Amino acid sequence: MRQRYVLAPEAALDLVQVWRYVKKEAGVEIADRVESAIRDKIVFLTRFPGSGHWRKDLTDEPVKFFPVYSYLIVYRPETKPLEIVAIIHGQRDVEWLLKNRV
Repeated sequence: MRQRYVLAPEAALDLVQVWRYVKKEAGVEIADRVESAIRDKIVFLTRFPGSGHWRKDLTDEPVKFFPVYSYLIVYRPETKPLEIVAIIHGQRDVEWLLKNRV
């Protein structure tokens, strides 16, 4: 089976940090549920890479944004396999965080 997506190293770390934070705040079951929802949306994006929206106010790079709960999946829709650049809480300074990644 061919790989449908790849997490950039920073995005993989983001996912671990999301899980740890949610575990601390709400427990393992909720952390697992949030991680599963994020992974399910990533798989959805592999089938429908045009989903989400451009945010030219945050970056001029060719990345799209797709929300899951309070998080944003930032991905490159033209790549094969689909590259996930970041998974960032929407209340963080998304523009600043992306400057070092895209």
